[in-house]
Amino acid sequence: MLVLDFINVGNGDSILIQEVSGGVRRFAMMVDCGHDRLVRDDHPDEQDPRSRRIYAGDFLKKQGIDRLNLLLITHFHRDHIGGLARVLEAVTVDRLLTPYVPPLEAGSLDPDGDNGLPKAARNLLRCMDFYAQPLRSFRDRIGSLEELSGDHMETLHLTEELSMDILFGEPALYPRQRQLFDSAYRGERNGYDLIHWAKSMNVASLRQRLYYHGKEIVLGGDAYAHMWETATATPCHILKVPHHASLSSTTRKLLNLLRPEIAVVCVAAGRPDERPHPYIVSLLRECVKDIRFTDAVDLPGLAEPEFHESVHLELP
Repeated sequence: MLVLDFINVGNGDSILIQEVSGGVRRFAMMVDCGHDRLVRDDHPDEQDPRSRRIYAGDFLKKQGIDRLNLLLITHFHRDHIGGLARVLEAVTVDRLLTPYVPPLEAGSLDPDGDNGLPKAARNLLRCMDFYAQPLRSFRDRIGSLEELSGDHMETLHLTEELSMDILFGEPALYPRQRQLFDSAYRGERNGYDLIHWAKSMNVASLRQRLYYHGKEIVLGGDAYAHMWETATATPCHILKVPHHASLSSTTRKLLNLLRPEIAVVCVAAGRPDERPHPYIVSLLRECVKDIRFTDAVDLPGLAEPEFHESVHLELP
């Protein structure tokens, strides 16, 4: 049986995937680690006492998981990598796959120092600190740390029954990302380049397609719809809706290609930035039989709040 938990980390993504046989866990992997805070400082405070948001690392502890066979990082926004330290505190990781491995000997990028950079550039450096610092501190808890090239689709045979394709954006994006981050670690920080990449990092977000017993699960990361309305978008059973169901996340064309039976939206309730966007939720309602939200999203006429630690799905 394949067990999927789309964890309610509030803002961000963290997805736990397990293969279980006869009550025994045979394989466990995680895609992204959520935010470093359950309530973002630029979002309204969580008021509802029924909220069941949980850090990804704490969710692993509650599940009794102390080892991941695989941890995959899709990209480096804070709501996907901010929880990495808590995850590595909770578990050891056999393989960590990522589009970029920072110099492990390098120190902090000091985003709040006297560097003369604009806010967006500082935020990007801060994201990299949330990512790189746990890799340095918990290096002994990671078996292999592997950088993905991004120039071809990667296919992993995870178990006898489970396999996964890792899909990338335009191949030219990943050398550019390495160049930009390597330069930052050398102290070469061009504010314009950093801002430009901060605004476009989602176009480099990895996507995944998992195959299990004839079912296909598509995890869209934060990739915008227009990037993959192509032959790679074939029908699936479960879709993790890209980019928190923002207006640019999904189109009718993409949904007609994917034709999911279940759609899961990883998003915090009460976000002030129209994520999930009401139009996208109405489009999902039109095209998908079953729609779930990780947090207690309340959109009158479109979504009633449900309080849970994860969207829990099982595939026999």
